[in-house]
Amino acid sequence: MKHNIIITGGAGFIGSHVVRLFVNKYPDYHIINVDKLTYAGNLANLTDIENKPNYTFVKADICDLDKMLGLMKEYNVDGIIHLAAESHVDRSIKDPFTFAKTNVMGTLALLQAAKIYWESLPEKYEGKRFYHISTDEVYGALELTDPEGIESPFTTTASSSEHHYAYGKEFFLETTKYDPHSPYSASKAASDHFVRSYHDTYGMPTIVTNCSNNYGPYQFPEKLIPLFINNIRHRKPLPVYGKGENVRDWLYVVDHARAIDTIFHEGKIAETYNIGGFNEWKNIDIIKVIIKTVDRLLGNPEGYSDELITYVTDRAGHDLRYAIDSRKLQAELGWEPSLQFEEGIEKTVRWYLDNQEWMDTITSGEYEKYYESMYKDR
Repeated sequence: MKHNIIITGGAGFIGSHVVRLFVNKYPDYHIINVDKLTYAGNLANLTDIENKPNYTFVKADICDLDKMLGLMKEYNVDGIIHLAAESHVDRSIKDPFTFAKTNVMGTLALLQAAKIYWESLPEKYEGKRFYHISTDEVYGALELTDPEGIESPFTTTASSSEHHYAYGKEFFLETTKYDPHSPYSASKAASDHFVRSYHDTYGMPTIVTNCSNNYGPYQFPEKLIPLFINNIRHRKPLPVYGKGENVRDWLYVVDHARAIDTIFHEGKIAETYNIGGFNEWKNIDIIKVIIKTVDRLLGNPEGYSDELITYVTDRAGHDLRYAIDSRKLQAELGWEPSLQFEEGIEKTVRWYLDNQEWMDTITSGEYEKYYESMYKDR
């Protein structure tokens, strides 16, 4: 095998896309998917590659230092792509301790396991790489200075012809000072600092990336886009925080996986790269696009589901605007998004409507019972 790579959180939304890409693209790599299979982890996301000879799944908790060190030794791991994390802001507000444990202590255990194993080898850190995936939320919030939107300063081959706006003139850079506002973003900020400290203190070859909001197939349906697609299908309310004015930059998950592939192989050690879609949307506007798309694909008359929009009390500490400047990644490594947003959202809606059994299994909780039974004696 050319590389033995642990991908943590590989049964989750983004992780499953990364695992699939690496397993299919690099048949001479051995990909070890390490996932605890919490509520957001689902092996049904990977049925198409589960029997590939270069793929191994291990159910394990990244907080278990002895287990992580054992896996490093057992598989002679020379690369780690670390995606495992608690990631839902609402859950972090209700249960910050779980987020601190998984996101901070789990990352620290993984770093320490890598340090112990790699430093025991004759070549030590040569040819090794610890790649940590983080979020744009660690940067805090940007002001929404142009509520109607202005022409975006970014140009890509995937720029949307129908929607290409920015809602301010400031953007998150790799040098932007950290200013997290939720327990989730605080836990991710702390984990980022630990990763960089292991480079500065021990010389570990690390890379950190901070990405904007992802969307696409296999996303757990507590997140906005799959939740609203499912609610429209079942004629349930569409809860909108505040007035829906919060702005996010959206990136199709397959493009994020492509970026991770590029950065893992070509990124510079100790660097940070921002990954974004150059694609800002107000929540209320993206909700209207989802409604329009779902209604059209279900054969409903236009505007049929508009009445499902329900405005609710805004979330505590709800950041107003995130906007990523990923021109460093574009200039240095040649990556940019491949899909216009309209194409990406069309593919996404079609996937969820065509995979109703997957969605129904998730929302019923049946998949969790299955995994509890499968792994109860392990």
